[in-house]
Amino acid sequence: MSSNLPVPRTGVPIGIDDPVVKARTELKAALAAIEDKANVPRRISRATDESVAKARTFVRQNPALGIASVVAAAALVGGAVWGLVRLYTR
Repeated sequence: MSSNLPVPRTGVPIGIDDPVVKARTELKAALAAIEDKANVPRRISRATDESVAKARTFVRQNPALGIASVVAAAALVGGAVWGLVRLYTR
């Protein structure tokens, strides 16, 4: 009973009978999992893309709250920079 569902890069398809092919497939999947786990820039990029998509969806659904959020964030960053500069110049 095999299905035609796609197998992720880090998965091993069911039904491989040849032990050599199975071992190679498992090794390939394990290396892909290690690469996914250890590749920090790629993980940061994916997280950033997901956050941007969520923010865009939020702004499309609530434009006024989106603008207010941007203004609040800018004020927070501006206040933090002003405070740091003030501490530095004293």
